[in-house]
Amino acid sequence: MLRVYTCLVQDHDLKLLGLAALICVLSSFASISLLRHAKRAPGRMRFIWLGVSAVGTGFGIWATHFVGMLAYAPDLPSGYHAGRTFSSLACAFLLTGAGLSLSLLPGKAYGPLLGGAVIALGITTMHYLGMSAFLISGSMSWDPAYVSASIVGGTVLSSLAMCVAVRGRDRRTWSGAVLLLTAAICVLHFTAMAAVTVTPDPAMAILTVTVSDGWLALAIAAATLVILALCLAAIVFDIRDSRRSALEVARLRELANASVEGLMISDGERIIHCNTSLAQLTGRELRQLLGQPLDTCFPDCEGGRNLLNRPNEALETELLNADGAIQPVELIVRPVSFSGGVRHVIAIRDLRARKRAEQQIHFLAHHDPLTGLPNRLTFHARMDELIATAGSGGFAVLCLDLDRFKEVNDLLGHAVGDAVLRSVADCVTDALAPDQMMARLGGDEFAVLAPGVSTAEDAAALARDIVAAMRRKSEDGDTRPISTSIGIAIFPEHGIDGETLLSHADTALYSAKADGRDGYRLYDEAMGAEARAKRSLENDLRLAMTQNQFQLHYQPQQGVRGEGVSGFEALIRWKHPLRGDVSPALFIPIAEESGTILEIGNWVLREACREAATWERPLRIAVNVSAVQLYEPDFARGVHAVLLETGLSPRRLEIEITETALVRDLNRALAALRQIKALGVGIAMDDFGTGYSSLSNLRAFPLDKIKIDGSFVRSVNSNEQAAAIVRAVLGLGRGLRLPVLAEGVETAAELDFLRNEACDEVQGYFFGRPGPIENFQHLVRGDGSFVQDALAEAI
Repeated sequence: MLRVYTCLVQDHDLKLLGLAALICVLSSFASISLLRHAKRAPGRMRFIWLGVSAVGTGFGIWATHFVGMLAYAPDLPSGYHAGRTFSSLACAFLLTGAGLSLSLLPGKAYGPLLGGAVIALGITTMHYLGMSAFLISGSMSWDPAYVSASIVGGTVLSSLAMCVAVRGRDRRTWSGAVLLLTAAICVLHFTAMAAVTVTPDPAMAILTVTVSDGWLALAIAAATLVILALCLAAIVFDIRDSRRSALEVARLRELANASVEGLMISDGERIIHCNTSLAQLTGRELRQLLGQPLDTCFPDCEGGRNLLNRPNEALETELLNADGAIQPVELIVRPVSFSGGVRHVIAIRDLRARKRAEQQIHFLAHHDPLTGLPNRLTFHARMDELIATAGSGGFAVLCLDLDRFKEVNDLLGHAVGDAVLRSVADCVTDALAPDQMMARLGGDEFAVLAPGVSTAEDAAALARDIVAAMRRKSEDGDTRPISTSIGIAIFPEHGIDGETLLSHADTALYSAKADGRDGYRLYDEAMGAEARAKRSLENDLRLAMTQNQFQLHYQPQQGVRGEGVSGFEALIRWKHPLRGDVSPALFIPIAEESGTILEIGNWVLREACREAATWERPLRIAVNVSAVQLYEPDFARGVHAVLLETGLSPRRLEIEITETALVRDLNRALAALRQIKALGVGIAMDDFGTGYSSLSNLRAFPLDKIKIDGSFVRSVNSNEQAAAIVRAVLGLGRGLRLPVLAEGVETAAELDFLRNEACDEVQGYFFGRPGPIENFQHLVRGDGSFVQDALAEAI
């Protein structure tokens, strides 16, 4: 008996065995290389490459087997059955082709294992069918243990080869697949050869239908040439793919380096490529990043698993710099096909600028941009927190308003006004405790929250400290001297919600301003009642315009020498449906504070001009103008529009304004009055002597008349001082060539005094009380005999 493995050295040609091993290696290389191309090829081309790979693998398995068989030269007659020999080649083609196809099943993790097993089945079938084609003078028997070992070993190695070939992504793993497939073929072949025992039998004859060694060698040579051709093709394709990959990498690197964002490509959780922007972002060199795990840059992403498991999703994380610093970044991970496999491209965007912008936006949303103080929103939020934790004790709310701040803006400009506001913010903040907060509510309005200040004495002490700090600041001369008025409300004594507390502190603030400014007031109920009454009147005042509750009354003006009526003064009257007649002395100041005086004043001007335009006699109409109206930029244009609308001659209109209104801003007032004068409208200074009287104003402003206040006229015949003042004003008027009108004439003695002192015009109850124009129809249509008779009787 002859066992094949016992004569492996004695009866085998070792050169042919080496040739068989070489053929096996070459066929395995061709098979794995062509399989890689098939994996990358789309559609029908994949099947073409699989077929070529099956040819190379089948020829390699078959040639390896029969070269090994040719290397066996026993001392017995032998040959090869032609049909079985070439049938084994066909089985090698078909089964290995099926195995390779199964290895590339899309989306099937078990595909490489199943494909490897089918390839092992092809190797086994080819081998044992090829062994059955070996004819020798004797009988062959098989050891089941070796047969089983050959099948199991070949199957395991072949399956491993396919797993490595399909899932591998670099040359090293592909080389491993080649070695595993070679080992699968060799292990199965030589283990199966070891399972054979040949028992010589000279009586057995060999069939005549055999393939001689020469023809078999020729067939093997042809198969080897095919394998070599396929190997050469695989090498060419590998070189081409390498160049293509190199070009692809170069283009990708150029494109990546052109990006301002950091880019990296990872193979699993390891960095294989990155651009210069990422290197600059991390403070590292490119070579220091390549090959590193992802958690080198992103330590809080658990080795990169959190990143790779969330593709196409913007993630905010932290980037670790070379110096250990952490900076915020945004990542987007996208899987891509690159270098024959699936990689992950990670785009890294630096968020430092955006975070700074967000912080700035957050700051601006909660702080005043000019002073840096908390704004109204933050103030209310903090006050709500204090109210919610009321168990910790009471607190005080202080409202601050700068005294005469509008004059600073009007006279010195907004730049100086802004500097004053910043100075006040710094000054008051320095006077506060660390837990106390100052906020700017708007304009020159500030508020202070003082936790723990729960008594009137403590609140008053804090207010005194603030006022004193403001005075010291003014004395230092850093900015224009300015003072503040303060209103105080205490929680829960003066309110249990933020809106009420702030409203009561605001009420106390206005009370402090009314008391002379540069001080403070604590809220009390009487103050609240007064404020509520004022607000109620203000609301009614707004409704009065829409409900036509205003009327105009007229009071005649005339010369003292019997010239008759020269004109009328238009006086507004408000008849409230519930309050009755409301005095102008009460509602005009409120209208000026609330701003409704603009609407009311425009109505008075338009209505008075409209009425005067209907009179038969061209009498003058005098209309009082508030300082708020005068300082409106479009006031002169509005007067002109009214004159055009009503058709009244400008010479018949006289604008009356107090000297107090002029001193607020002399330049603006002068500009407005010059525009009015240019229209041909007369200008009279009303209530002369009761306000900020200045002789320079009479010279500077384009006045047409001076009106002496009635408080001087009513006591002119009994009070020497009043008489002296009236004489002085009349003399001043004559010297400046300005007509003088005396108001408030109620008696013949007063009229006689004014006539003797050469006063130009008079007005008062002695000539007629103010009333609707219907009461004076005989004056605007007739010759004015009523007034002339009254003057004659007085004389």
